[in-house]
Amino acid sequence: MAMRIGCVKEIKHHEYRVGLTPSCVRSYVLRGHQVKIESGAGNAAGFTDDEYAAAGGIITSDKKEIFDWSEMIVKVKEPLPEEYNFFHEDQILYTYLHLAASRNLTEAMMRLKVKGVAYETIQTADGQLPCLKPMSEIAGRLSIQEGAKFLEKTYGGRGVLLGGVPGVRRGKVGIIGGGIVGINACKIAVGIGAEVTILDVNANRLAYLDDIFGSRITALYSTDANIDAVLQESDLVIGAVLLPGSKAPTLIKREHLSKMKHGAVIVDVAVDQGGCAETTHATTHDDPVYIVDGVVHYCVANMPGVVALSSTQALTSTTLNYGLKIAEMGIENACKKSNDIKLGLNTYKGHIVYANVAKAFDMPYVNIDGLL
Repeated sequence: MAMRIGCVKEIKHHEYRVGLTPSCVRSYVLRGHQVKIESGAGNAAGFTDDEYAAAGGIITSDKKEIFDWSEMIVKVKEPLPEEYNFFHEDQILYTYLHLAASRNLTEAMMRLKVKGVAYETIQTADGQLPCLKPMSEIAGRLSIQEGAKFLEKTYGGRGVLLGGVPGVRRGKVGIIGGGIVGINACKIAVGIGAEVTILDVNANRLAYLDDIFGSRITALYSTDANIDAVLQESDLVIGAVLLPGSKAPTLIKREHLSKMKHGAVIVDVAVDQGGCAETTHATTHDDPVYIVDGVVHYCVANMPGVVALSSTQALTSTTLNYGLKIAEMGIENACKKSNDIKLGLNTYKGHIVYANVAKAFDMPYVNIDGLL
């Protein structure tokens, strides 16, 4: 089965990643598929139109032409409202969707009857999220880098150097969530010499973190009391919680902020899924922070976009193989043969087929097995 595949330039502010690299295009073309690339789609990530053309891609500057022609659109970020009407019925959209954080997008996907495959809910039998993992790794590492920057006094921060110097206390970092984001944030925080506390609800995960980092960190159960204590003592707090396909739980309440140090920084990596702080709202790289009750909030919804080359290479290394399966078999057969892909399907023919998305908005959920 040959499929027509389109890749368009991302329009989210300061989003520099691209859904396909020239190497990806070559992989699709060698298997008999056709690929159209919007002119300039890969420029910011370091890939030229000539490279895409050499790989067998068809270059066009007409975005609407790509949408009209394509059976599957491969993107990085969720569509913005100005893109909604480009889609057509039965078209496959393969991208990060984060539907539980956006009722408007969810309703648009249902109205347009788009078959939405979300990178973030593709899940392997052992519970891994292979297409989310590389961006979580990058976002986790960036969270410390950005948090350290905005601790500087010129940005409203406390003026704390996380690694300290001889004779001065090290800065304190609190990480809520010990998953992929949390462990990567922990690596960087420990590496620069900060005093680190990490919280998680899973005893096995805490034991794993203790095995890796030993006495260089404090690993605590994520209880209300421990969250309260860590928020009060930390200079930098990383929100790293995840419920796959669901809105992030609100663990940092507005009333917590008055107990935190003046000029402390919260980096809410969960902002894509609604954020784990009650005071979170999405920001951009142009204007990444705001201050509430003396606490600096960094809530950029596409953090990995600023390291576009690394991010694109890491992302496409995992999304390509699933994309090839969808192109080869069609989404219906791919779901029948791959439970990983079936778990990635969020919307299908006007229905929500991922339970956590339906739950987020109290909308009807339809089991995909009954539709295929």
